Amino acid sequence: MTFGFAPSSAASLSPSTTSATRVLEPAEWAAAGIPLLRNPREIVSGLHARHRPRPATTIVAVLDPDERLRASASFAGRPAQADGWMFRNVLLAQLRRVIPHDLRRRTPVRTAVLLSCRDGDARWTEEDGAWMWGLRDACTLHGLRCGAYITLTRDGWQVLGEGRGGRRPNSASAPEPFATSEVPLPPPRTGGVASEVLRRAAAR
Repeated sequence: MTFGFAPSSAASLSPSTTSATRVLEPAEWAAAGIPLLRNPREIVSGLHARHRPRPATTIVAVLDPDERLRASASFAGRPAQADGWMFRNVLLAQLRRVIPHDLRRRTPVRTAVLLSCRDGDARWTEEDGAWMWGLRDACTLHGLRCGAYITLTRDGWQVLGEGRGGRRPNSASAPEPFATSEVPLPPPRTGGVASEVLRRAAAR
């Protein structure tokens, strides 16, 4: 798997406009001390089997200290502009629907990870950077540790900033057996307020 840079719809923005959209560069993300997943392929395979994502689908998942899946939600749609502040609000809306916050804890014990299924190759885009910014900020506001950001494309999956990835599952592959948690979970939640926010943003 390759790790590099690719242009996006936001690439033509001026520097001042780009900073206003709140985007994290790969170097900033790598330097942020994001905890490494012990078994990223198991996490990716489990989320893929559970939510069966297609391009333009995003999955936010919360893991316990043993990396067992405690809650997850998927939603579709992309706003016209990659804006970390908007993505943060979308993620907060989803987290509030599926799991209570941990704001009373002195130190976060649960970790949120984000999987973005999209078209294109695995190289970083400014939309990825906006999701990274949004995930980090949403975790702070919900009392969670900020975890990995994962892309799922036709080439396979990749944990950005770590250089770890694989060819399966990918955005076109059939789901594999679900194994991210030993504890049965309720059916995955989709849509809701966040999807409506994205639909409205895309319509502007």
